[in-house]
Amino acid sequence: MWSRRSILVLGPALLAGCGFRPMYAERADGGGAVAGLRQVRVARILERNGQLMRRRLEERLATNEATARYDLRVGLAFGAEVQGFTRDGTPTRVRYTGTATWFLFDTNTPPRLVARGAERTFDAFNVPDNQFFAAETARLAMEQRLVDQLAEDIVRSLSVRFESGPPQAG
Repeated sequence: MWSRRSILVLGPALLAGCGFRPMYAERADGGGAVAGLRQVRVARILERNGQLMRRRLEERLATNEATARYDLRVGLAFGAEVQGFTRDGTPTRVRYTGTATWFLFDTNTPPRLVARGAERTFDAFNVPDNQFFAAETARLAMEQRLVDQLAEDIVRSLSVRFESGPPQAG
């Protein structure tokens, strides 16, 4: 039977034989996901959570502004749903749904849409009794987790798109 050590040592070699290659690895031909992501500039996103989203995207993309060939435009929306109540009707749990709709344009004049998508995630937090500060802190932490997850999902979608070749207007 295969030992864990032999799988760790031989696994990458076996996968390489079937055409597998890591999506975020540098490629010799200069293409792929990493090279594509470095060419994406993130447009401003409205409101505080939009600013946080832009920062998270810029951290993950590591774009060189001088060589940017694409503009990423993101629309961010949150929806809230109360899931739990006490006997007197006070909410005890709130579920947020975050939706990020993104559009990737080239930097030509006029810009052309080359890719688009939508990412969605959800999270929830408990509302403690008579502790407004704790509830507000829990909500802010939950919104931060939503923004981080949506940014990760957008970058993953862009990576898959760039791995299959440079996006073309269509």
